[in-house]
Amino acid sequence: MGRTVSAVVTWGDAYLGTIGPVSVSIPWWSEVEPVVAHLRAVLGVPVIVLRLLRVDGGDGSRDGHVTYHAAALSRPPPGQLAARPVPPWPGELTGPENLRSPWARLEGVRELLDWAGATLEAAGRRTTGPAVQRRTWNLSGLFQLPTVTGPVWLKATPGFATDEAGVIAAFARVDPSLVPPVIGAAPGRVLLEHLPGEDCWDASPPVITSAVQRLAAAQALVARQLPGIPGLPDRRPPVLAAQIRALLGGPVASELSAGEAAAARGLLNRFPLLAECGLPDTLVHGDFHPGNWRSDGGPPVIVDWADAHLGNPVLDGLRARDYLPPAKRPAAARAWIAAWSSSVPGCDPARALRIAEPLSHLAYAVRYQEFLDGIEPSEQVYHRGDPAAAIRAALRSAAGG
Repeated sequence: MGRTVSAVVTWGDAYLGTIGPVSVSIPWWSEVEPVVAHLRAVLGVPVIVLRLLRVDGGDGSRDGHVTYHAAALSRPPPGQLAARPVPPWPGELTGPENLRSPWARLEGVRELLDWAGATLEAAGRRTTGPAVQRRTWNLSGLFQLPTVTGPVWLKATPGFATDEAGVIAAFARVDPSLVPPVIGAAPGRVLLEHLPGEDCWDASPPVITSAVQRLAAAQALVARQLPGIPGLPDRRPPVLAAQIRALLGGPVASELSAGEAAAARGLLNRFPLLAECGLPDTLVHGDFHPGNWRSDGGPPVIVDWADAHLGNPVLDGLRARDYLPPAKRPAAARAWIAAWSSSVPGCDPARALRIAEPLSHLAYAVRYQEFLDGIEPSEQVYHRGDPAAAIRAALRSAAGG
């Protein structure tokens, strides 16, 4: 189907007009680099995409017609928009919204980029050009900055995201090659070195084995002396079970049948069985799929730690397995089982994978509800329906289908 986009453009408090629709090559709503490039070509001035306003059609955060709010960083030359239709925009653009992300406001973007520039200067890394906006949505704002020694990445995250720099530092103490180097960090933001290579969606068996076993080995070491990371979410089994019960008794209940809700509560009986498997609580990545591994042919580096938490590491073993093509999933499972069997003699990681599969879906249902609770209304389209869908996935998993 593909994605078409329109942009409601402002300069300061002035509404300049709406540009589009135009087709772009990348289907994902959060990927705004081609949108920025088109707007800059049309307007002749630098532009920042601030946020998503509405989506017509599309599904799963991709395709359809997407309307964004974009801010020109200087006033376009007179007449630049005059030759193009400028339909009125009836919606509110700059009004108060308590849940709006800092990087979805122009002043927030300016402050973020100023901080990154000052942090790089303090590190002796002079920038050689303007920042390139790569992604913006409710879970992160992502910019690439060119410097004299190569590109670096600036990532901003919401209040419900984990302190990535703190988690990266904890793993760097036991395996520096596992995590990206951090140049600087502050609440809600981190500046990272560029990692050469590609994301590992089509990872080879050696890359799969390396990523899975190295993370598990590092988690086993971290578990022996858990670091104190401010604000680290606690999703150890008793806490997670209580969160799942609260979710099933909350707004998501209206999207489920009484039978579905009762069956989902019944799955909580698996938590004591999981405890019998003998895996330690540790730092869990939380979204350990191959798209968050990056490799240039060597051992992959693990990125995107915003969902990290204290909990049972089986969640990472399942995420790695389930996001791979079916033919490669056994390699991930074998690597994870071998790593934990070696690190914690006497544990039963194979049984843990079987028991925890439905529980992992319930854990993600809790996380998706946190997204919905923490973002402004126009951005909820990214996650609407996800908690109920994850609960139904848990029920299918438990039923063996």
